[in-house]
Amino acid sequence: MVPGIPLLFSILILYYFTMRVVFMGRKPDSIKALDFLIEQGFDIACVVAIPKNEVVIWKRRLWDYAESKNIPVTDNNGIYRMINQGRLKDIDLVISYLYPYRVKKSLLSLPKMGAINFHPAPLPELKGLGGYNVAILEDFSYYGVSAHFMSEEIDSGDIIKVRRFPIDAKKETALSLEKKTRPYLLNLFYEVMLDIKRHKELKAVPQKGGRYINREEFERMKVIKPDDTKEVIDRKIRAFFYPPYEGAIIKIDGKKYTLITKELMEEIGKRFHDD
Repeated sequence: MVPGIPLLFSILILYYFTMRVVFMGRKPDSIKALDFLIEQGFDIACVVAIPKNEVVIWKRRLWDYAESKNIPVTDNNGIYRMINQGRLKDIDLVISYLYPYRVKKSLLSLPKMGAINFHPAPLPELKGLGGYNVAILEDFSYYGVSAHFMSEEIDSGDIIKVRRFPIDAKKETALSLEKKTRPYLLNLFYEVMLDIKRHKELKAVPQKGGRYINREEFERMKVIKPDDTKEVIDRKIRAFFYPPYEGAIIKIDGKKYTLITKELMEEIGKRFHDD
């Protein structure tokens, strides 16, 4: 209870300022993000997660966590069925935290405040796929994370906040850079959500320029070409090293083979044989 304010009035204040949220996520940090929303008093109307029948590499699943909290949870198809059936009412905010699917217009237009995406790359420089990979391939001196309002065009909505940090791209792999980026993205999420809770107006600026990487370009960047130098080959191997996913590849008789350096093989060996 707020000191000096009657109990009923305090309850009305808390009720009035409760925001009703649809939360969409993937990877273990989405569990931390959802937990933070719950702790901060946001009303979670629904969680959208990777369904149980799909194989993932993470031990902790957002779907299971939502169920443990008795929060309604559905998959990418289910959320649009819920919208079509009119089962989601008075939604203030849609949040995407590392959610892997394109968000359709019916969901984007659902919330009163808007839909916010937390993107694991700096905007407007790196939109779409392959942020970690491009940063290594092109020897970036920095990397970053972004929060932006979502629009129908992927990663192109108005930018709320961007946080950049220095990196040495010559020493990074996609895996190491992803691990380095995770706490920055989570802290950005906390920062933006606290701004919303405090009822501060979220200022956003339109995006100008930047580069969008689609699936076709992403797959093309993986391929080792006959005229690639040793330096380029080494860089591609590091840029796409993210076990168990396919890394930099060569094609022989139409079949793909993933390449790996001696140093990365030693790193994998240490993990396998760590007592």
